Amino acid sequence: MVLTLISASLLGLYDVTKKVSVRGNAVPIVLLLSVCVGALIWSALLLLQTALPAMDWPDWLRVDAIDRWGHLALAGKSVLVGVSWTLAFHALKALPLSIAAPIRSTSPLWTLFIAIAFLGERPTPLQWLGIAIVLGSFWALSIVGSQEGIRFRTDRAVWWMVAATILGAISSVYDKILLQEFGYSPATVQAWFSVYLVPVMVPLAVRWYREQNADIPRPTAPFEFRRSILLISPLLLAADMAYFTALSDPEALLSVVSPLRRASVIVTLIAGSRMSGEYNLWRKIACVLGILVGVILLMMFGS
Repeated sequence: MVLTLISASLLGLYDVTKKVSVRGNAVPIVLLLSVCVGALIWSALLLLQTALPAMDWPDWLRVDAIDRWGHLALAGKSVLVGVSWTLAFHALKALPLSIAAPIRSTSPLWTLFIAIAFLGERPTPLQWLGIAIVLGSFWALSIVGSQEGIRFRTDRAVWWMVAATILGAISSVYDKILLQEFGYSPATVQAWFSVYLVPVMVPLAVRWYREQNADIPRPTAPFEFRRSILLISPLLLAADMAYFTALSDPEALLSVVSPLRRASVIVTLIAGSRMSGEYNLWRKIACVLGILVGVILLMMFGS
């Protein structure tokens, strides 16, 4: 539980760092630089493991050998995550963090909907209650957001974040396939997906560069380097490492660890509000707590 709370705290800081990095900045370049940092970290570990094959690497760092089909499968995950992150970063740029983060925290709801539609799963009565609570809290959040001029039905940034969250849920289902059906270790998935994210992000960065340097430049945001950009990938990698290490404990309960990790949204909400002076903090916290209660019901009482 301590490791899970560390992971949740790091995830909250990860969200805050993303917001600081993209606010008034060129999203394609921020994305490219952040994924390059993650790719460099894993590339260094891959080189070390190749150079020191006899070294006893811990499970959460050991990258297994995979065939070309495995590389293709992990490249597909990179495309999926790349699209999700692009939508999420653009939404973060436009929305208050205290609105964007709670929308993102509804991911387990979409994962369950996908499982119902494609995997034949059926929710338990308590999960139906969780669905109702999440949707009700989401509706309450939309009312709070409308007081700040954010109309959930018509705001493009809201729908970008919803789409990013749904794609993230699909990625979670795909992760389950990669880890359980293909039998890849978490480090293997993390390493190669991080490396393949770089070419996924390059086209958007090239497009931004051409638009900036065209004869008649389009009104796109200029790029400003911020040190927070270099922290995005390390914070995410550290959060995932703490999470996977927690799950490796034989006494760890996924039904406790996964919902507890969702507490990251509280860190995001409080830290983000203190940094940017956002409004209606307590009302938003009440909505977020409702979402978390619903998520706990969804994840702890599956059939």
